[in-house]
Amino acid sequence: MPVPFRGSTIDVAAQRAYASWMARQPIAGVAVWAHTGRGPHLSADQRRVVLEEWRAALPGKVIVAGANGPIMARDAKRGGADALLAFPQRENAVVYHDELSQELPVIAFSLYEAAGGVNYDDKALHGILSLPGVVGIKVATLDSIMTFQRIAAVMRDHPDKLLITGEDRFLGYSIMMGAQAALIGMGAALTDLQASLLRTFAAGDHDAFLRLSTQLDAFSQATFIEPMEGYIRRMLWALAADGVIPDDACDDPWGPHLPAAEREAVRRAVREARVR
Repeated sequence: MPVPFRGSTIDVAAQRAYASWMARQPIAGVAVWAHTGRGPHLSADQRRVVLEEWRAALPGKVIVAGANGPIMARDAKRGGADALLAFPQRENAVVYHDELSQELPVIAFSLYEAAGGVNYDDKALHGILSLPGVVGIKVATLDSIMTFQRIAAVMRDHPDKLLITGEDRFLGYSIMMGAQAALIGMGAALTDLQASLLRTFAAGDHDAFLRLSTQLDAFSQATFIEPMEGYIRRMLWALAADGVIPDDACDDPWGPHLPAAEREAVRRAVREARVR
């Protein structure tokens, strides 16, 4: 979940409206403090406010909190999070995941390196997935289908663990490759369409799955583009275009400047997705 900002201040009213809207969507839960939510950049007080708002709005849903170490993990547990999304760490990766799992169940995170992630090799993956406190792995390669395929193959040795897609730019294919859930930045907006994508695949409704995959591919091509760090602001723009948050609650203090033409492209992509 991105955080609505006005300048460098969280717009709490917009945050509350967003959480209320998301509570009506067909979701299993949300992720806060993750990359899309600028977790490591937020102050401890800002993280507390964000988690409190989501916990209050979603009392019966799962809340996953991003964590890059024991401090964030403990704060997440105190705030009522149900699980952790472990920001990638190259050194002592297995020990790192094990330590986090002492606080809450952990979802590992294979993130493309340009976003500060780690492409864990097979040995590291097996070690991480063998930990009893690790429930699965989110895979976000951005554009490396081969990496996703490799990790999906590793998962066959860990049938009790979840393969979770974070692949905004090839969402439909990642589900075809065995992803059992989606935890994606793109899911912050047009959430109902993406939930329908998973449901239609599970139901074997291939015509509907293909139609939805085409719609969402078009949306991703307007939001997950260079500069890639701009996607967070673009997702806020998409929420505003869908009437969820105000037009002026779409700042991302850590993101790049984006031209007005990009905002219009996002608005158009939301409109087109809704009318198809």
